[in-house]
Amino acid sequence: MRDSLDPGRGRLDRREWLRLGAAGAAALGLPACAAWNEGEAASEAPPTLQPPAGVEDADWEDVRAHFLVEPGTAYFNNASIGMPPRQVIDAVAAGYRAMAELPARGRSDLSARIAEDVVPGLARLFSVDADEVTLTRNASEALHLQSIGVRLDPGDEVLITSQEHPAGRRPWEFRQARDGIGVNQVFIPSPLPAEEELLSRIEEAITPRTRAVAFCHVTRGGHLYPVQAICRLARERGLVSLVDGAQAVGQFPIDLSSLGCDAYAVSLHKWMLAPAGTGFLFVRRDARDRIRTAFAPDATPERPQFEPPGTAAFPVRAAIGSAVDFVTTLGVEAVEARCRFLSDHLKSRLAAMPGVTLLSGAREQSAPGSTIFEKEGLDAVAAVEAIETLAAAHIDEHQRDGHNAIRVSTHIYNTTAQVDRFVEALARTTG
Repeated sequence: MRDSLDPGRGRLDRREWLRLGAAGAAALGLPACAAWNEGEAASEAPPTLQPPAGVEDADWEDVRAHFLVEPGTAYFNNASIGMPPRQVIDAVAAGYRAMAELPARGRSDLSARIAEDVVPGLARLFSVDADEVTLTRNASEALHLQSIGVRLDPGDEVLITSQEHPAGRRPWEFRQARDGIGVNQVFIPSPLPAEEELLSRIEEAITPRTRAVAFCHVTRGGHLYPVQAICRLARERGLVSLVDGAQAVGQFPIDLSSLGCDAYAVSLHKWMLAPAGTGFLFVRRDARDRIRTAFAPDATPERPQFEPPGTAAFPVRAAIGSAVDFVTTLGVEAVEARCRFLSDHLKSRLAAMPGVTLLSGAREQSAPGSTIFEKEGLDAVAAVEAIETLAAAHIDEHQRDGHNAIRVSTHIYNTTAQVDRFVEALARTTG
């Protein structure tokens, strides 16, 4: 494998690169990773990745073997940051090794991999063209690029909702302070009202000065906004539609072309299992006259140049391809079904617990893997540490939208036994 990086030879071919998944670290002479499952030796390779046959724990046992979570730990905070599988970890390590051995050649090879494999792979997965995808460090960066790129004059307004993530609000607060843009916030209750009422609230909040509508696909509490319908409304009113997809991508299939939005911001290190510090910005080709780059004075609609200039984390970005391969091998539909199976199990256990109020809403309005709930007399912030101590389970609080709630975000590598352990610990947690 060393010889494949020799200046006299060509770039790593796709087969060699993808082979870095299961055995990349060993092939490059890197230190062995820690054991990825309880009782397994670090030298054992995980099973070959296969699409699971169903949604039960046994169907996903081989998939769980690809993750290196600390033995005995139940990680239920995927909505904050996910765990990359070993294939992705090895690809990152291999990329940095390549740049350390031959920096110029390593950078060239990785840049080619990003352009020829990663960006086209993301474009195929989300049903858009490759030149509509711009890699970013995260959804927050993409949201900022959305905001500062929209053509707005002083006094123009953008409409946002009361359930936006901080990363979705702050770019508009920045433009409000810098450019005199009006930020109009429409109140959306939690749990969500029926779609007709939600759309009516948004439509009634549009004023003659509204120029754009910015909203999240999935709220922090796991509620699903009707993206297509909101974008259709925006288009009918001549408004730019800008979507925060940080909590959506990787949980269920998303066709960005069909959604009808003008721009969409993505975090890849949550549900998509890519390395930390990865995301992308989608800008529809026919929206480039209304959303412009913040960096290039010579940008044109044909060459929009949305990407921030300078050196990027090439090994990290190249490893996005391994995450895309991992998720597409499993099938995004299978991931959705598994996440829904686990959250349904959790909700059924919580529904039977005295003093617990489920807030996740109806099935059609809730994301597959996110569950929020309140427990009478339990402070959500205090519960995070208490649950970690009692059950070695990592959760998050949701003290917003008028709630004193706990958020549990289950992913494919969690199990019903872990969920049961969490619920039992919750029953013993007070104060």
